[in-house]
Amino acid sequence: MNLQEAPRAGRTVSDVMTCNPITVCLGTTFVEIVRLLTTHRISAVPVVDGDGRPIGIVSEADLLLKEVNPDPGAGRSRFDRPARRRELAKAAGLVAADLMSSPVHTVPAAAGLGEVARLLHAKRVKRLPVIDDDGFLVGIVSRGDMLTAFLRPDAELVRDVRQEVMVRTLWMDPELVSVTAVNGVVNLKGVVERRSDIPILTRLIHGVDGVVGIRSSLTYRFDDTRGMDVPSGGLPHRQR
Repeated sequence: MNLQEAPRAGRTVSDVMTCNPITVCLGTTFVEIVRLLTTHRISAVPVVDGDGRPIGIVSEADLLLKEVNPDPGAGRSRFDRPARRRELAKAAGLVAADLMSSPVHTVPAAAGLGEVARLLHAKRVKRLPVIDDDGFLVGIVSRGDMLTAFLRPDAELVRDVRQEVMVRTLWMDPELVSVTAVNGVVNLKGVVERRSDIPILTRLIHGVDGVVGIRSSLTYRFDDTRGMDVPSGGLPHRQR
């Protein structure tokens, strides 16, 4: 089985995102944006075009550049790097069009939480606008939202491991393995047919949203990694 193509158990970004987020348009003023952030106790707002598609984000960090560079014109130099020039331009900005970070990275509402977490990390951003199939803004997801995946009840993790991973993905008899979970840590006990089943099973379980770790004491009936079979009725071997 190609594990890259195997179905994943768990939720999508639409399950954890903030729906119908506060937005601003290109002409929204600096003071209006500050008022929105303060009133709604949020740290950033997406900037949308006239159709409701995200084109940028204005964050507290963008706005604070005006405090860092109160006179941006005086700080300019022809030797400034591009990043410094963008910083000074934002510091001098008066409306969202000047203040926003653009282009904006987005994720589809159907994206898996693992995919979103990797994008947040790779792009070094704290939040991402969420779009539908037509590119319209439907939500926003933050790092904090992503962490809520680890608050899933242990019973849900056990159900997903047994039904989504063992039955639907691996076609494995769920009675072969005892699956329990405590505080997000999945415990596996039992005997599987082949030694190669163990790393496949554990890898897929690590992909279940909300799994913090795995403790395995699984054993196997024969070692197919060496081409050696155990005679029928033989004692199972313990994983090394």
